Amino acid sequence: MEKYDYLVVGAGLFGAVFAHEARKAGKRCLVIDKRSHKGGNVYCKDMAGIRVHFYGAHIFHTDHKEVWDYVNRFADFNRFTNSPLASFGERLYNLPFNMNTFYQLWGVKTPAEAKAKIEAQRAAHEGEGEPANLEEQALRLCGRDIYETLIKGYTEKQWGKAAKDLPAFIIRRVPLRFTFDNNYFNDAYQGVPKGGYNVLIDNLLKGVEVRLATDYFADRAAWDRMAERILFTGCIDEFFDFRFGRLEYRSLRFEHQHLDLEDFQGNAVVNYTERDVPYTRVIEHKHFEFGTQPTTVVTYEYPDAFMAGKEPYYPVNDRRNMALLARYRELAGLQDRVLFGGRLGQYVYADMDDTVAAALALCAQQFGDHYHQ
Repeated sequence: MEKYDYLVVGAGLFGAVFAHEARKAGKRCLVIDKRSHKGGNVYCKDMAGIRVHFYGAHIFHTDHKEVWDYVNRFADFNRFTNSPLASFGERLYNLPFNMNTFYQLWGVKTPAEAKAKIEAQRAAHEGEGEPANLEEQALRLCGRDIYETLIKGYTEKQWGKAAKDLPAFIIRRVPLRFTFDNNYFNDAYQGVPKGGYNVLIDNLLKGVEVRLATDYFADRAAWDRMAERILFTGCIDEFFDFRFGRLEYRSLRFEHQHLDLEDFQGNAVVNYTERDVPYTRVIEHKHFEFGTQPTTVVTYEYPDAFMAGKEPYYPVNDRRNMALLARYRELAGLQDRVLFGGRLGQYVYADMDDTVAAALALCAQQFGDHYHQ
């Protein structure tokens, strides 16, 4: 049987960065993935000449120049700026919450007017002691108009629970910006790879052996014998056969539509913040790359309960799950041959730049003197 230095379980962003650096360090590496494509959730599918972010919108953004420089070795990034809109009733509002939003809500035109309006609404909900739930917390942070128009329905859909039944810590702060700037991210660097994320992943995995449609758990004993060490980027609780119980997630469901229109909504992302609209957002993919195709592809994104067979997206970071995670991490620390990485292996919701940085940090630890990023 062939022997590798590293078996990487999962061909997503974390696994691809690690495999690339392992190969550079002279290590023999095999990457396997149960899906029929590379890239994990950043995979893009070509539909009518449009690169569709098949598992939801992905915009690379970072304040870390080293990470930005690193990913730009493998793909050229465009100048896309994330400026989503929110739809509530018959009206559209700019996001993030900024002077455009406040003007659309109240007609205020100066930061002083906006701050006075928000402060008056916040004051109406001041109370003693800690907020008992998410609704109380949000009302204290931003007042009723912003909360009921732009936060409440979206959050309830996302988590599948009433805001009064959600813990306050989910919404630790509400970012309020008092400029007319619709750039969602504060980071210095932002964009989408020209040609989509497949370009980035393919270049990272160039020269690395990859086997797709290959399930590690179908014969894990045989896979374990294939390599000296294993990087596992799947669900940490599944690796340990759910010994202490299952970690909870929220899932998503995507409905892709090819439309015989040149432009459907004029923006890459529109959030739907009303509770009775079943989807949370509509994504129009051509706008990520300033496309001029004659038709368009849109994706309706629906929050979904997680169960076996569905993709886990958002960890539920409440006390129960964090206590469970601590027990699984203790087990993970006892593994001599197995490393755990990525959003599922760490049970985190990580931005792409944090994923790259974490993978590079693991590479530096693993390859020592042989590692030259």
